[in-house]
Amino acid sequence: MPRPMKWRKVCCLPESNRFGPLDFNAEDKNHVRMTVDEYETIRLIDLEGFTQEECAKKMNIARTTVQGIYIEARKKLAESLVNGKVLLIEGGEYRLCDGLGNGCGQGCHKRRRRMGCSGEEEQGDN
Repeated sequence: MPRPMKWRKVCCLPESNRFGPLDFNAEDKNHVRMTVDEYETIRLIDLEGFTQEECAKKMNIARTTVQGIYIEARKKLAESLVNGKVLLIEGGEYRLCDGLGNGCGQGCHKRRRRMGCSGEEEQGDN
């Protein structure tokens, strides 16, 4: 009997899930699909500056799993950039955090979006 799947903890969904050349051809062969959990590893490691071990703790998975996800995500980014393909971010094996610190801690991306630079809540998010 296989062991139960461990869901990857993700802070939030990307604001945009489609990237690519402005003059793209809408054919399916010109698309690269990246999962939300692959996106999260890129965000945490490349943007936020976490190590793979820190990323693994945030996502509640093993460091070796993060390494595999990260390698695949970087290949997909490279394919999109080098070959001029549209990058779609969708699907994957993940659960979103609740934004209250119970999911991804003090550096929660959801929490930062709701807060202004001074730490006060931004207007319009009532």
